[in-house]
Amino acid sequence: MSTPVSPRVRDRWRTWRAPLAVLALMLLLATVIVLLGRPRPGGYLDAEATTPQGAHALVALLGNEGVVVEQVRTVDEARAVADPGTLLVVARTEYLSGADLLAQIAALPGDRLLVEPLTEALEALAPGVTAGDYQSSTVRVPGCGLRAATLAGSALTGGEGYQATGATTCYEGTLLRHQRDGRTVTVLGSGEFLSNARLAEDGNAALAMNLTGAHPRVVWFVPVSVQGTGEGTATLGELIPGRVSWAVLALVLAVVLVALWQGRRLGPVVTERLPVVVRAAETAEGRGRLYRARRARDRAGHALRAAALNRLVPRLGLTATATPDAIVSAVAARIGQDAGQIRAILYGSAPADDARLVALARNLDIIERQVRDS
Repeated sequence: MSTPVSPRVRDRWRTWRAPLAVLALMLLLATVIVLLGRPRPGGYLDAEATTPQGAHALVALLGNEGVVVEQVRTVDEARAVADPGTLLVVARTEYLSGADLLAQIAALPGDRLLVEPLTEALEALAPGVTAGDYQSSTVRVPGCGLRAATLAGSALTGGEGYQATGATTCYEGTLLRHQRDGRTVTVLGSGEFLSNARLAEDGNAALAMNLTGAHPRVVWFVPVSVQGTGEGTATLGELIPGRVSWAVLALVLAVVLVALWQGRRLGPVVTERLPVVVRAAETAEGRGRLYRARRARDRAGHALRAAALNRLVPRLGLTATATPDAIVSAVAARIGQDAGQIRAILYGSAPADDARLVALARNLDIIERQVRDS
């Protein structure tokens, strides 16, 4: 009686089931990573977000008044829908990087409403407007003759104060509007009153509607990922020559086949000394040099202040939800200094030059040491 000498289907399955299971697991993990990494609505002032920080309630009110709101994520999407009769709302400017990208946004037609713009975005999108000291969010009266503000009355405002020649400033400078190059530019120091959580308070809804509802169409530009520097228009496939792609594919297949052929169970883990130990100070110095190369003093100052506050708040016995006023008062009571001076250090405007950035770092260090030693 003869017996088969060629491998049976069962034998082949036993041989290949482990590699196939690994490949299936890798595909599953890749799919999960792509789905979880995809930008989702829910961020600050996102027009589709129903979270407390979103702006869906304002968009719904505008829709009831016949105003069409189109949310866009990129400059190309904004360029496709913007026209001279639209209002361009720009928020989350920390995701907009590079002079070229900001120049493209500045070239878009229509009026503008800038929400909490960083220094680079403010200079590009609102020329002639300068930022002043930081002010805590509180209910303020308009204090100006701007119709959109006087009709709304008291509203929750704060953030940076702004000024410009010939401009109208309201709410102690945290709202500025002026005419430039045939368009109306409005700058807000804080967009908190636009959010779902704050819209129903005081005159917030009226002010938000007056600022955004005066145009039949609104282009709501709120990016959810970094855009600008480092981005290109060509895809990876376009950058690889045709013959190289076939060679890379053949090489990948060869590596996979060799790995399956030579695959074996791993042995015990062998510890080895790393050839280089990178000190934390060198990492911090490298990041500082990157900030200096980009002249990103506003980002560097924000990072210094945020790190100092993260260390100060627990030492003061406060929670992570403590307001700036509570933190300033606690620091002033602890070290016995003027609250206004402490506020200027912890929440002041961005440093204008390297010397002021160094002075800010020194002052933050002094406050931390005094709080720690008191």
